[in-house]
Amino acid sequence: MVFVALMLGMFLAALDQTIVSTALPTIVGDLGGLNHLSWVVTSYLLASTVSTPIYGKLGDMIGRKPVFLAAILIFLAGSMLAGLSQSMTELIGFRALQGIGAGGLMVGAQAIIADIVPPRERGRYMGLIGSVFAVASVAGPLLGGFFVDNLSWRWVFYVNMPVGALAIIIVITRLHLHTPTIRHRIDYFGAGLLTGAVGALILLTTWGGSTYAWGSRTIVGLGIAGVALLAAFIWWEKRASEPILPLTLFRSRVFSVSCGMGFMIGMAMFGAIIFIPLFLQLVYGATPTSSGLRMLPLMAGLLVASISSGRAISRMGRYKAFPIAGTAVLIVGMYLLSRLGVGTAPWLASVYMLIVGIGIGLVMQVLVLVVQNDASPENIGVATSTATFFRSVGGAFGVAIFGTIFATRLTDQLARFPHSVTARLGSGIHLSPAAARRLPPAVHNDFLHAFASSLHGVFLWGMAIAIIPFALSWLLKEVPLRTTVRRSAEVSAEQATAGGATSEAIVEAG
Repeated sequence: MVFVALMLGMFLAALDQTIVSTALPTIVGDLGGLNHLSWVVTSYLLASTVSTPIYGKLGDMIGRKPVFLAAILIFLAGSMLAGLSQSMTELIGFRALQGIGAGGLMVGAQAIIADIVPPRERGRYMGLIGSVFAVASVAGPLLGGFFVDNLSWRWVFYVNMPVGALAIIIVITRLHLHTPTIRHRIDYFGAGLLTGAVGALILLTTWGGSTYAWGSRTIVGLGIAGVALLAAFIWWEKRASEPILPLTLFRSRVFSVSCGMGFMIGMAMFGAIIFIPLFLQLVYGATPTSSGLRMLPLMAGLLVASISSGRAISRMGRYKAFPIAGTAVLIVGMYLLSRLGVGTAPWLASVYMLIVGIGIGLVMQVLVLVVQNDASPENIGVATSTATFFRSVGGAFGVAIFGTIFATRLTDQLARFPHSVTARLGSGIHLSPAAARRLPPAVHNDFLHAFASSLHGVFLWGMAIAIIPFALSWLLKEVPLRTTVRRSAEVSAEQATAGGATSEAIVEAG
């Protein structure tokens, strides 16, 4: 039951990354504010990414249970207020509040599992956690479309309330964890520096090349501010008595390599996969809901590989082979996606997506397990949150970089066609699938070929970036998975007296 509550929390956080997408046109029609449309998504992602390291440290300091409950309550408050929003400004602000809660849900669930399940058994649980993201990625657009068509866009947010309430009841009544008794000092200044640095860099990657030109004062200013705040954060963390992100963690090669792999995989995965639904809608004429269903092979591959690899790791007690195999499969999958064209059969595109899903499933959650197994118990939360943080930031950079690559290539490709084509399309970058279908047949055909050709470069860059984590995976040290929650030298006297209570007994009896 505890694991069900943790999965519900993760599901809510992952679901709200995608459920809004199909409801955005209706929301704009009701509230207005078309020029602020992207902020409905960006504010959520920005807040969840920035809050991740802070939740990890707070969980280590004051206990996972109260922090996880606080995250659920913040998320539900943001959901209710977002549903009640009367303007686009209110909605953006309440989506940010949701994101603050979501950061705690993602980190808290994984850190609590580390508290109650030994690393040797944890693989199968982390595999199931990974499957939550696969299900949420498909369910989000489908549920969003259903609520908009049958109820109201506000139910996109209200649906979180009963699910979150169930998670709260289970956590309060069934989860009993050790609460730290040592008083700690929260590193507020470090948290503020980290928030400012990450916020500036994510805004830079989000706005650069789209809202503002890369050489504009805004983007350059954000870059300077981000780097300066990051340098100040590193300087401060070396001197803080209880840093929000202990830099000593990076002395471990296992931790450093895992974070580097997570960053690059996040960049390749989020940056490239975001273009697949667009390809399905433009080339195959799929509706937004249908394009979500057509991505089921990718999610199925992720689901099966994540669960299977988790069970295999728990059975064998070894993990290094899975990141190596996963990154290798991801490289192949990205190359195959670069072969997608206007004439590609839908079933073949499904096979390519299945291969990419298998690659991601073999490696993504394994990295969290590796980091947790290497970290000391008092740093489990901050180690988990840092691994998640690097993956999220990598995704933000990937979306921006690949978006720029795609926009540049599409402009160049369209320039090769007759002037009448570019006159109708302009740059073609902001052309929606519905608008594309209304183009004259000849213009539409030329545009599709230019679009498909532009995507080739995106996926080839994704393949090139995936080579980096493949190389890093060979440097990942194989540390034997512990069969206890704590290191043998750190088992407390009270646990020894209790006769080595099992993780299940700890959960039930506290």
